[in-house]
Amino acid sequence: MKMYRIKMVVCVSLLALGVITGCGSEDHNEVHMVNGDIRETTASTDILPTFLDDKQTTVETIYAEVAQHKDLLEHIPCYCGCGESAGHTSSYDCFINAEDNNGITWDDHGAKCGVCMDIAAQSISWLNEGQSVKEIRERIDEAYKEGYGTPTPTPIPEV
Repeated sequence: MKMYRIKMVVCVSLLALGVITGCGSEDHNEVHMVNGDIRETTASTDILPTFLDDKQTTVETIYAEVAQHKDLLEHIPCYCGCGESAGHTSSYDCFINAEDNNGITWDDHGAKCGVCMDIAAQSISWLNEGQSVKEIRERIDEAYKEGYGTPTPTPIPEV
């Protein structure tokens, strides 16, 4: 019975901690995920999350660019293993979790992972150079096929 009480106290404490850390301001709402990632909702893609405040300008720039390149990055897999560890389905998920009427929910996973940052930045750069989504996908798959994590289960672009 004592072990049951200890487990209950731990569960209630974790639940309370989740509620407390989920509170935020009107423009920002931050939630800490079980895998350690932070998700923060802002009113629009024009308002970057506060978890980027202490990051280098390059990281902020990549997040801003990712928000403008959903059509590309939803077809590009990530090779850091986040498909298994965080349930991501594409490179886009490493940076943005969801978009709806409440705004955009950012994910800090990309800000902590060099593989995520490199894949997004390189993909956007190649798109700006005129390469197609399919060509970029092929280049990323080739570059990361060995020595990296299992790719996210990302659909291959048709054209």
